[in-house]
Order: sequence, then C-alpha cells, then structure tokens
Amino acid sequence: MYCLNHLRGSEMTQDESKRKAAEGALEYIKDVSILGVGTGSTVNHFIDCLADFNLTQDIQGAVSSSIATTERLKKIGVPVMELAESGNLDVYVDGADEVNPLKQLIKGGGGALTREKIIAGASAKFVCIVDQSKTVDVLGKFPLPIEVIPMARSYIAREMVKLGGQPIWRENYITDNGCEIIDVHNMEIMEPLALEKAVNNLAGVVSVGIFGLRPADVVLVAKETGVETL
Repeated sequence: MYCLNHLRGSEMTQDESKRKAAEGALEYIKDVSILGVGTGSTVNHFIDCLADFNLTQDIQGAVSSSIATTERLKKIGVPVMELAESGNLDVYVDGADEVNPLKQLIKGGGGALTREKIIAGASAKFVCIVDQSKTVDVLGKFPLPIEVIPMARSYIAREMVKLGGQPIWRENYITDNGCEIIDVHNMEIMEPLALEKAVNNLAGVVSVGIFGLRPADVVLVAKETGVETL
C-alpha cells in the first residue's frame, strides 16, 4: 500500500525524503483511532499522506501539538481533541531537528517543544520521522531551544552561558503557550539526560528541547536507498 522504494535516476530532494519518511509512519498507525500529531514540515507531509491514502475515515480524532497542526488536520477532516479528553495515546508521530544513535532528540525549531513533550510523554509509542540530514553522532549542532517565561529570559540566558552555550533570543516570537524561546548555539551535548535535567530545574524554564528522558521509540530515516528504521 505504501511506496517506500527509492527514486531512481536522480537523488531525492530533502522535501522528497521527508515525504518518504512520512509514508513510512503510516505503518505504525494501523488500527489506531486516536493519534498524537506533532509539528513541522515533515509532519505536514504525514498529514498530507493521511489524506492522500484515504486514511482520515479510520481516525476518530487526533491530539495536536500546535495551532498550525490543528488547522492542517481540520482541513483534511480529522477531528482534533484535547489530551484531557483523549487520555493517553497509543502512537505519537513527529519530526525532529536532530537525532542521535540512542534516538534522543533535539526538537523545538518550530516552537512547539513543550506541547510536543507532553504528547510524547502521554504516548505508548513515539514514532519520529526525519530525513538523513537530521541524524548526528552528538546532539548540539542545531541550536537548542528553551521555552521560557518572559521575565526569566535574561536569567536563563546567563545560566546557559555558564553551561557553555551562546543563547540568542528568538526575537518577535511567542509560543502557543504565550511564552518566549531562547536558542542556545555552540553546544556539544555529550550527556543529554544530565543537561535536560539541569535546564529543566532552572526557575522560569517551561521546557527544554532535549528529548532524552523521553526519546523516540522508533526513528524512520529517509535515505537515498529507502527508509531505514532505528
């Protein structure tokens, strides 16, 4: 049913790779009536796949991690509900900005890291869909997003300097939760679990974009040769 064969005669573009990873995730939502759906360009392909393969009729509802995803799901006829209404979920599908070999992630480039973390924590299986460019040996090349309460922004920035990072305020950006984001550059995250706990413990942090305490269960990586499952 789902086409995972690699393209022949030319290299896949990044957009085509994202589509392939998204198609691979369809295998994990069979018999799932309510699913969690993340945010980002690869997830947008996944939502398009739900419509393209006529799967929307099998889905009773979805829990969305962002306003943008909610609007996209509604456009294809998928009802969106709150997590309080759905209860814990069987499957959550989302992308990532970076993935290491332990399936630990950096997320939050799209600004939805807190809601994504909540839904991931409430889901039995977290399926992460990425193209090959997102795979790394060590997290940190992608700037680490931290969602903060506005009055704590400068304090958190100073604390991140102490931890070896270069914090930059994501100017003129407000999250769906009404908070702000600091992107921390130039960090080599050798111990994701330790750093996640340390940043989470700073007063004023809503959530940090390290998904180490709750990593992905399955990572689908789109490559030239097809989709590889981690």
